[in-house]
Amino acid sequence: MLCWGSTVEGQLGIGGARDPVCEPRSCQAFNGRGLKEVACGGRHSLFLLRDGRVYTCGSNRCGQLGHDKPGDSPELVVALDTQKIGVVSCGQAHSMALNEQGQVFAWGAGGGGQLGLGTAEETVPIPRLIKKLCEHRISQIMCGNKHCIALSKGENELFTWGQNSSGQLGLGMGEPSTLSPQPLKSLSGIPLAQITAGGDHSFALSLSGAVFGWGKNSAGQLGLNDKQDRSVPCHIKFLRSQKVVYISCGDEHTAALTKDGGLFTFGDGSRGQLGHDSTNSEPLPRQVQELMGSEVSQIACGRYCTTYDVSISPSIHVSLSCQATKSFESLLIPQLPCSPPDVEAMRIYLILSECPALHDSKNYITLTIPLAMAILRLDANPSKVLDNWWCLVDGGVFSRLVDMYKSIVVFLLTGGKALLVPVFLENYTSATLKLLEKLHKVTKTSLQTITFLFSSLQSSVTLCAYPFILNAQAKTTMLQTDAELQMQMAVSGANMHNVFMLLTLEPLLARNPFLVLHVRRDHLVSDALRELTIYSDVDLKKPLKVIFDGEEAVDAGGVTKEFFLLLLKELMDPVYGMFTQYTQSNLLWFSDKCFVEHNWFNLIGIICGLAIYNSTVVDLHFPLVLYKKLLGVAPTLEDLKELSPTEGRSLQQLLDHEEDDVEETFCLNFAVSPHRAPLEEFVEAYLKYMFRDSVSELYQAFSSGFLKVCGGKILSLFQPSELMAMVVGNNNYNWEEMEKNAVYKGEYSATHPTVRMFWEVFHEFPLEKKKRFLLFLTGSDRIPIHGMESLRISIQSTSAEEHYLPVAHTCYNLLDMPRYQTKETLHRRLTQAVEQYEGFSLV
Repeated sequence: MLCWGSTVEGQLGIGGARDPVCEPRSCQAFNGRGLKEVACGGRHSLFLLRDGRVYTCGSNRCGQLGHDKPGDSPELVVALDTQKIGVVSCGQAHSMALNEQGQVFAWGAGGGGQLGLGTAEETVPIPRLIKKLCEHRISQIMCGNKHCIALSKGENELFTWGQNSSGQLGLGMGEPSTLSPQPLKSLSGIPLAQITAGGDHSFALSLSGAVFGWGKNSAGQLGLNDKQDRSVPCHIKFLRSQKVVYISCGDEHTAALTKDGGLFTFGDGSRGQLGHDSTNSEPLPRQVQELMGSEVSQIACGRYCTTYDVSISPSIHVSLSCQATKSFESLLIPQLPCSPPDVEAMRIYLILSECPALHDSKNYITLTIPLAMAILRLDANPSKVLDNWWCLVDGGVFSRLVDMYKSIVVFLLTGGKALLVPVFLENYTSATLKLLEKLHKVTKTSLQTITFLFSSLQSSVTLCAYPFILNAQAKTTMLQTDAELQMQMAVSGANMHNVFMLLTLEPLLARNPFLVLHVRRDHLVSDALRELTIYSDVDLKKPLKVIFDGEEAVDAGGVTKEFFLLLLKELMDPVYGMFTQYTQSNLLWFSDKCFVEHNWFNLIGIICGLAIYNSTVVDLHFPLVLYKKLLGVAPTLEDLKELSPTEGRSLQQLLDHEEDDVEETFCLNFAVSPHRAPLEEFVEAYLKYMFRDSVSELYQAFSSGFLKVCGGKILSLFQPSELMAMVVGNNNYNWEEMEKNAVYKGEYSATHPTVRMFWEVFHEFPLEKKKRFLLFLTGSDRIPIHGMESLRISIQSTSAEEHYLPVAHTCYNLLDMPRYQTKETLHRRLTQAVEQYEGFSLV
């Protein structure tokens, strides 16, 4: 240990010398004894050893040494010998010690109440326990000249006591000095990392780096750009963006250390203590230029001096992480308030979500879910603040938060029953889902995560209340499961009748489990209309089986697909004028000049519904707005841009036009003067006519047919894009998955040379050509809602010679491919077949 400075009272602990020590001198008192910490007061010093013993030396005029021995050399404070002390601090003429149990002892000058004992005794020579703090576990203590502050470990509550002549207690204007610790309520709820005290001013540092100061400010030591004292904590806004990690106070100056090793000082500079190469005072924090380029890791302020260490910060041990996790679980998260006192206190919710411990599945129950509950308990205003912050955070931060709680949902629903009693499982799952719902509302984007089978769920929590977490496949499964339940209920309903009724309803009970349609190829539309009208709504949700008149083929899926393809090909024939095709978008919309009965539109609606229940992709080029209307979502100008780009862009230009010469510029007139609101009304009226009024009867026929098959509460879970994907498939291509699931017939196998050449050629195709192949082989360039794994293609060998093209059996996803001998020949023939394909190819 090295020491220097005044030794007139023996405060350096080097014996009876009285002359000032002007350069560092070795003090041998604690050689080899494990010195942990030194605290210096006005004219006395405290030494803390690693074994928890406390030694003191220096002036003892007010009993601040805690013993009655001469103060020339360090002597043991015997009264604390039974305690294992972890922290010590010195005031002007008083001392404090904190043991490992969080109890505080004080001794020395007490006339200003700085000992916190509830009395105003001038001197207390023996350390006494501060009983007022015994019900709290104190983690930090700090002495000013004649005041003290303490921070509790559990409640994160700050206490102050002693003299309040300059507002250094932070209790408010006009509050008197106090003899016992008082809670500083203005900082309640703000997670604090550090407290410190100067002569007559105090500081607190939050976990997020916010700095709060109060008390005497005669030299600008609070960094508020003035010299007015503050009786309550004030946020030092100048330091908000500096990422402060440590604060130290001198008598009338302050130093702040930043995360990147920068040092800012402010306050009294009359003795050069600010380090700015001057004796000027600084009312605002100013960086010490001489240290720029150095990484400062520690700082300490004396009465008129500042010291620092330019060294590498010590690494954080794993044990500290474990301790932090335990503190989060038992202390921090359970005590997060519903209404934090300041926006600064809200930052803990962002900080905690990034903590690695909360992303560990073993802490889901004890940390992560309780954090979700704490967020959901927030009052309206702080909850809105958090929503706004989530909108502004880095995308990666938000994604990690979402992924963490998505993982918890799956964790609870798949393994929660084995870990938790039902009531806890339900509560925890509900809380997690509600938080995901809050995140979903913030971003207005889908947070889909649930893809497993619903038959495995035993939780009583209804996932239907949180549709944003369900992907389209899961919703489709729910829709089909709902149909099965409806069918079971229809049959079980008959069982409620008496025996006589059961006998008379024998045909009902003996129902075919399938929806069987008998149709003729040359009367497909009329036969389909006839067959579908005789079935009930429940029957329409059964698996479809189609029998073509005079044909013996068993429908294993291929015949049904052929039925859809042929029927829709006929219904879409332009000769009937049912739909208008928009050239720019290649999309269809209801025509106001059709030549067929409305029940044809009803049939198309039923066909769309049947396609959903039979997992069949149908090639219907309807825009997204159709599915919006089915779900009750109002059309927008974006829908017109999709269907008719030129019309949509024209109306957008009309809305964007800033001048009043609309009639001259666009050759348009409206019933009222063309100001902004009437222009918007014109566009709304146009959209209303386009998507509603002009096609009302035709759309109603279509929707009644669709809803006859797919109507119900489950439908409301879907987004328009998901509903569209159920009918016409999606473009989530995974070509490797298609190859992996392919099956082979004849002499072909996955290792056959021709098959290997085929896949080499296919994977070399650009995306558009791959989609053309998919259209050629399956009748659609999109894939089913359940993904590529549900699109199983077949390739079979043929005896045809090499100059023949491959042939697609669209109904069965079957490709007849000659045994081509070279890759070049295969590439040429396959390209010819794909590019020459038009419309339905039925073999």
